[in-house]
Amino acid sequence: MRARWLAVVVGVLLVGVTVPAQAANILSNPGFETGSLSGWNCSGGSVVSTPVRTGGYALNGAVTSSDYAQCSQTVSVQPNTAYTLSGWVRGSYVYLGVAGGVSTWTPSATSFTELSVTFTTGASQTSAQIYVHGWYGQPAYQADDFTLDGPGGTPGAPSAPGTPTVTSTTTSSIALSWPASTDTVTGYRVYEGASVVQTVTGTTATASGLATCSSHSYSVAAYNSAGESAKSAAVAGRTAGCTSTGLVKHALIGYLHASFANGSGYVRMGDVPDQWDIINLAFGEPTSVTSGDIRFNRCPASECPNVESDADFAAAVEAKQAAGKKVLISIGGANGQVQLTTTAARDAFVSSVSAIIDRYGLDGLDIDFEGHSLYLNAGDTDFRNPTTPVIVNLISALKTLKAKYGANFVLSMAPETFFVQVGYQFYGGSSGGDNRTGSYLPVIHALRDSLTVLHVQDYNSGPVMGLDNQYHTMGGADFHIAMTDMVKAGFPVANTGQTFPGLRDDQIGFGLPAAVSAGNGYTAPAAVHEALDCLVKGQNCGGYSLRGGTSPGFRGLMTWSINWDHYYNWEFQNSHAPYLDALP
Repeated sequence: MRARWLAVVVGVLLVGVTVPAQAANILSNPGFETGSLSGWNCSGGSVVSTPVRTGGYALNGAVTSSDYAQCSQTVSVQPNTAYTLSGWVRGSYVYLGVAGGVSTWTPSATSFTELSVTFTTGASQTSAQIYVHGWYGQPAYQADDFTLDGPGGTPGAPSAPGTPTVTSTTTSSIALSWPASTDTVTGYRVYEGASVVQTVTGTTATASGLATCSSHSYSVAAYNSAGESAKSAAVAGRTAGCTSTGLVKHALIGYLHASFANGSGYVRMGDVPDQWDIINLAFGEPTSVTSGDIRFNRCPASECPNVESDADFAAAVEAKQAAGKKVLISIGGANGQVQLTTTAARDAFVSSVSAIIDRYGLDGLDIDFEGHSLYLNAGDTDFRNPTTPVIVNLISALKTLKAKYGANFVLSMAPETFFVQVGYQFYGGSSGGDNRTGSYLPVIHALRDSLTVLHVQDYNSGPVMGLDNQYHTMGGADFHIAMTDMVKAGFPVANTGQTFPGLRDDQIGFGLPAAVSAGNGYTAPAAVHEALDCLVKGQNCGGYSLRGGTSPGFRGLMTWSINWDHYYNWEFQNSHAPYLDALP
């Protein structure tokens, strides 16, 4: 599925603060009167002399089918302060907003029309990114005369400390250490989400009283008499006492077309090379979209002349497991829409998936819900406490399956970027755009203590904004670095006021097409290794700064698919299995 989403531009208005009658505009080059884009970071933007609202120049956003021409500017702000952002726009589907915050839009403005939003900064927020953009496939838009009213950043507050690391764990505690702020500080506050869990004067702390084998995410802020710094990037950790699933540290993961052939041909289970550590059987699909009744039908001989018998297939699964491999049933895919709209569908899902797992003695389950399987109802804005039935029922079903099969049950997920990272800008329950954006986040969060590996599909994706507030495009190392760092570091969820905590590095992988025919976004092996050098070792990052720190426990690479890799003479396997095996 090719993801499409909307972007936003934000203006901020000062409220409840004593200011002059005419508050200062803290934006740089707000009306483009320099005759350039100075102060702005734009994709597809240029300065034009007509049409303009005032002065001699305005912004022109040249939208295309794959780029909605966003222009943004990052400014220093004060914590706990209200601002107003406004701007004049002209065109169809033009958006104004602040990254990770509020936004507004107009569906059609034939003349310059003012958009405005208000925004209150967080307790430790020292910068805000405002932006404007159009929408895919629409005509070019124009924008002019932006205003961000409010005070600039507070001098004297300390700089943020460095990213914390987990130094040790017990069954009930996680010890942390972090690089000091470069300024004079009174102390440090350790946060889990929005809550302060420790206040210390040094650069170490221990969170205690935690549950055994539970996941947590911490960030740190420095403070002094002038105020509090921005929070550091977060680090995820897990208390000890977990039961091992028996996976290798760095896994090669692939989908096997077990129920169909397509142009790549059928590969027997027994012929899958030993380099593949996790094999996801594609696909279990529902009898109808809302039934919850999942069936796994092996490829018929009419489509796959070389298909093995059911008995030989089961024996090959058992042989893979005897060799230490994991075999999962993958539910969904591009054609398998699954909407658990009722508790009856939830119960049917649990029963039917259990029957598939039991029939072949499988090791677990992969969730590959695409299309319209997951979405968020209007007003469902807290990913920590979702209310939309298709989300709530899926979470309940997965928790039931995990409880039934125990600690060794392998659970993986393969969402598209649209359902995860795009949640940084847009969240389906709170935005006026697509109600599917970010809709995997409540599922991932609810299952974070049971999740074995999340391998987001870094393909079939439009440009996505990363934690550097820049857009990243698939097909190169940069995309995999930025998208994976978002999952590791965590991120604010659009305009909800909530922050999605990052995952542990041993839960994180990313997905790639095995070859150019397998999907859009194929990445050459050398670029994949460049991305892994950055993510695992902190090397070859190309100027990108990891917000979540390095991931020495990085779980592995996923590909669509084993069949396509076979068709292209095992390029993916032969390029990446030795690299993963060589990682410490």
